[in-house]
Amino acid sequence: MRSDPLLKLVCGALPESGEDLASQPTICRMENAVTSRACYQMARALAELYIVRRGEDGAPKKVLLDFDATDDPTHGDQEESYYHGYFKEHIYHPLLVFDGDTGQLITAVLRAGNTHASRGTVALLKRVVGVLRSAWPGVQVELRADAGFAVPAVYEHCEAEGIAYTIALITNSRLEEMAAPLLEEAKRRYEERGRKVRLLCEGHYQAGSWERERRVVYKAEVMEEGTNTRFVVTNKPEVPEALYEHYTDRGEVENRIKDLKVALKADRLSCHRFVANQFRLLLHAAAY
Repeated sequence: MRSDPLLKLVCGALPESGEDLASQPTICRMENAVTSRACYQMARALAELYIVRRGEDGAPKKVLLDFDATDDPTHGDQEESYYHGYFKEHIYHPLLVFDGDTGQLITAVLRAGNTHASRGTVALLKRVVGVLRSAWPGVQVELRADAGFAVPAVYEHCEAEGIAYTIALITNSRLEEMAAPLLEEAKRRYEERGRKVRLLCEGHYQAGSWERERRVVYKAEVMEEGTNTRFVVTNKPEVPEALYEHYTDRGEVENRIKDLKVALKADRLSCHRFVANQFRLLLHAAAY
């Protein structure tokens, strides 16, 4: 197949006189020759490409960073492959960062299968924000993420570095108690109107692991299927309705991850060596 004229043409070589393509064993040897240092340099190059593309129309005043983790099923004896209880299979657990306004993929970091969703977030945030502020001094940076990133280290770093954040919280009994009056009001309105009711409010909450109270925006929803409450912790000043809608917009990142994994096969990380799979992930990121 490496000599097939059509494949050569698709890959940019002349179909008859052009050099043959690399064989599968050659590509495999290349993947396994890559070092962690080379992967870091590739990640830097991708970030620099993002800076160039994002700044084509001038330096942005604000950059919204959507952090998200995804599962990548593994097979066989692959380095750093572990069983993850949430996904109920052996996986890698990549961490991805997108520009929430433009959809550009800024970076992709491969992590072991037993890694918590938030692990490495602060370290990666430091590097990404450093690149952004070096290119665009004074740019405002915001982090948006789901409940997997709701850990004190993330809040504290953002607050110390002047980074706005909007992060979902996992529901617990204290949060449900906070939202109970709003939920009762939503139930009353639902009984009167006979159609879905969604109300939003805000309060202050301090988990046992937090050093102080933080602002929490919460939703109480009643519909035919039942009730639904959701909570978001933030240091942004917007009114609850606008802030919660801003948070739900992060759902678009799921479509971007789907494009990356389904359309571009970024979940084909089947090498034995962990670093080789990080290299593959960066290649897919470059293709994206």
